[in-house]
Amino acid sequence: MLCAIYRSSRRADTYLYMPHPADFSKLPEPLRQHFGQPIEVMVFALKTERKLAHLSVDELRRHLDQPGYYLQLPPPVENLLKQHKESQG
Repeated sequence: MLCAIYRSSRRADTYLYMPHPADFSKLPEPLRQHFGQPIEVMVFALKTERKLAHLSVDELRRHLDQPGYYLQLPPPVENLLKQHKESQG
């Protein structure tokens, strides 16, 4: 199976993994609106021995089978000021 990765034109560090070739008409409308114009990053073969940063190849395959995509969101922004205030009591 081939997988394509697209980055969002609207949201930083937001990526969409889809089976290649991608059919964006199958995505939920709210996701298409928030994601913006997809920009292709790469296409690769899903092989069990391949290492992915945020999930396993098996987990990605399950997402690509149902619901047909995997949305990778950036980690939440760390609020250092809040952490400092809490540490001060």
